[in-house]
Amino acid sequence: MVGEESKISPAKVYFIDIRSSITRDLFSKLASLLEAQRVSATEKLRLQGLVAIKLHFGERGGWGYIHPKFVRALVDEVKRQGGKPFLTDASSVYVGGRAEAISHIETAVANGFSYSVVGAPIIIADGVRGESVRKVPVNLKHYREVEIALGICAADSVICLSHVKGHELTGFGGALKNVGMGLASKGGKLSMHSKVAPYIARDCRGCGQCVAHCVAGAIYLRDDRAWIEAEKCIGCGQCLISCPAKNIRIRWDESIQNVQEKICEYVYGITRMLGLPIFYINFIINVTPDCDCCNHSDVPIVPNLGILASDDPVAIDQASVDLINASEGIKHTALKKGFGRGGDKFRGLHPNVDWQIQLKYGEDIGLGTRKYELIPF
Repeated sequence: MVGEESKISPAKVYFIDIRSSITRDLFSKLASLLEAQRVSATEKLRLQGLVAIKLHFGERGGWGYIHPKFVRALVDEVKRQGGKPFLTDASSVYVGGRAEAISHIETAVANGFSYSVVGAPIIIADGVRGESVRKVPVNLKHYREVEIALGICAADSVICLSHVKGHELTGFGGALKNVGMGLASKGGKLSMHSKVAPYIARDCRGCGQCVAHCVAGAIYLRDDRAWIEAEKCIGCGQCLISCPAKNIRIRWDESIQNVQEKICEYVYGITRMLGLPIFYINFIINVTPDCDCCNHSDVPIVPNLGILASDDPVAIDQASVDLINASEGIKHTALKKGFGRGGDKFRGLHPNVDWQIQLKYGEDIGLGTRKYELIPF
């Protein structure tokens, strides 16, 4: 915590580069990285029982997400340890290819995450329509309680696979965003991005589907169109996916600072209040300018650097950013400045976003430390 920073020991962050040879390929290096970190973890990672592998499956049109063959290497290692792995994520708040479980699984399979490739089933953690959630008290700055995807609560342990890349609201996305945003309920994601209720576009056809799916009774029909009573809205987000014409919209009006702090409070709820053991692996491969939620992937802004592992989400994200900033940027990409070694690559992408907010706040509320020891493996 703040004031006790000097007393905190550096976290161990293991690192493998992406070089491979005829005697040691990258997939076997990744499996051995998992085992090394499992043995040395502060709280021993249990790979027995139900092991959730949390990742982002990407949207259709994108390609920067973690390659399914990397996921298969980890699935095989979990099985070797006696665990039963499953791949998981929660529904997106925006209307797209991952808005509910059916489309989400179809998108995942289309992007290569079929059982025949990865060797594990896909279970969407918040249910068919994003309705399966668990409320967890946190009593922090922004939230008294957070809503977490129920399926993740049933896991015995979690391996969080994060593709490190740029992001327009957080500067970069890594382990903290993957857990905090990724495992939040649909309503939780909505509250991170918006301070007010959704609204209905003028071209509403008045079909009534949103009225039928609103559990709070906040939507009604008048003059052949639907209306939302903001005072009654509980922010569950069900209306967003119920509209067949996609006419219900989000006001993306939350501040950059609050978005990042809210993400950290969700991580707090999952790791500290639930006590869910999570092991983090960050892939600094295909460091694209934008989130994998986009329906495209632009070219990487730095060379492929390697893979990190830790049981500290703050330390692994700090180490990831440091490695990226210490490398040469690639010209003729979306990177606008900071090309040289030591240049701030994520400010070069998103100059108005302070990506350090999430790391500072995460450290302040006890999620981990920004001090780390990088251990090549």
